[in-house]
Amino acid sequence: MSKPAYTIAPADLDRPADRIAVVAVLDAYARDPMGGGAPLAPAVAAALPDRLAAVPQARVWLARDPDGTPVGVAVCFIGFSTFAARPLLNLHDLAVLASHRGRGIGRQLLATVEQAARALGCCKITLEVRDDNATAQALYRRVGYGDGAASHRFWSKQL
Repeated sequence: MSKPAYTIAPADLDRPADRIAVVAVLDAYARDPMGGGAPLAPAVAAALPDRLAAVPQARVWLARDPDGTPVGVAVCFIGFSTFAARPLLNLHDLAVLASHRGRGIGRQLLATVEQAARALGCCKITLEVRDDNATAQALYRRVGYGDGAASHRFWSKQL
């Protein structure tokens, strides 16, 4: 028996169905322990599609199961590498619904992100991953990501 075909396509944030799908998958990820364990705040969920659509550097892809149900998302932002004098693509969110994990959807999303980065002339793809998210780290390593010769930490300051 063959694997079901999952499709990956750019999210169209002008389409109500895609707006709902992006928020739903990101909310499911936020509720997961690796996403923080709490739902998106209602105000965030309501504002997210419009605010994300207003960011020209944003790139969003949705993964859908064979029935067309959204099961995964990749949210990226184009940045710039001063050391390479070229664009880079930052993978900000990669999420697959818990019910669909282990089926290669994350790998498909990552391949789509890489293809887009190459088409944009990017020098690299960056991402952050929790120290305790061994599953995600294993996926990233399997497809060629690494922390390089030097270790880096992503720091933040809440505003």
